[in-house]
Amino acid sequence: MRRNAQAGHRKSGGLRLEVFTPDELLDIHTATLDVLERTGVWVEDEEAQELFAGAGARVEPNGITKIPAHIIEDAIRSAPSRIVCYGRDPKHDIVLEDGRVGFTNFGEAVEIIDVHTGELRETMKQDVAECSRVIDALPEIDVIERPLGAHDVVQEVQPLHNAEAIFTNCSKHAFIGPMSGYLAERMRDMAAVLVGGVDKLRERPFLSFVTCPVSPLKLIRDVCEIVMTGARSGLPVNILSMAMAGGSSPVSLAGTLVTHNAEVLAGLTLAQLTQKGAPVVYGSSTTAMDLRFASASVGSPECALINAGVACLARYYLLPSWVAGQ
Repeated sequence: MRRNAQAGHRKSGGLRLEVFTPDELLDIHTATLDVLERTGVWVEDEEAQELFAGAGARVEPNGITKIPAHIIEDAIRSAPSRIVCYGRDPKHDIVLEDGRVGFTNFGEAVEIIDVHTGELRETMKQDVAECSRVIDALPEIDVIERPLGAHDVVQEVQPLHNAEAIFTNCSKHAFIGPMSGYLAERMRDMAAVLVGGVDKLRERPFLSFVTCPVSPLKLIRDVCEIVMTGARSGLPVNILSMAMAGGSSPVSLAGTLVTHNAEVLAGLTLAQLTQKGAPVVYGSSTTAMDLRFASASVGSPECALINAGVACLARYYLLPSWVAGQ
């Protein structure tokens, strides 16, 4: 196991980006608690609704779930501040904790330039395998995120094909979006076979799930199922909001982070209500909306500022974070 270099470690000669003061972080936190208790989040899954209701949240007939502050804060305290991302090969084990920085590939490509023809085409399962081998060989990349998707297979089970291609071609810890609770269970079972059973996987989970709340303020059924499956299986879940400032969230940095924070903390709370102490990564691919094209402006200065703010929030909660790069 290795520990990554520390980012922003307080020492002479260091560089640190503080987007918010402690008082401003407290303002965002209290505003988030107010949103979760007064406005609430829409929870689609009935089992998740029952878990929230059993903890004392008010679940309305339309699925709007209003969560009192003490439930959220209890969940934050019970989520671990340190997660080990185990690799298939132990030399790739890394620690996620306060101040540690690591890198992963960008993911979710749907088209690729063919290395033989130079033509732009849809990505295929073989591309997933080949990209995974490249990522496995790059020492600068600590964990693998699903780099692209297989479009030459039955799409209803594409995540399982992606997982197979990654598992058999990369020995690093894998972050994969299973897309549904059923596929999350099957992906977990695939991973368990590779290490000798579910108990062995629980001891050294080399797989983490990635799931995205729908902005603004929605935990759809698939998200709930993935969060609950990960919590019960001992697999970390990266709860990653993808809000767009000026589109699906307020145009201001602070306002967008309140919405973002509410979505992630609602998912984190569901994980803790499912299994106290379940490992959760505070994720973000939130950015600003490009008003010319009504699309996400990934790589923009706004994206950098938002995700620097997300990292500050994660540190405030003593949670491992995962943010979009530039």
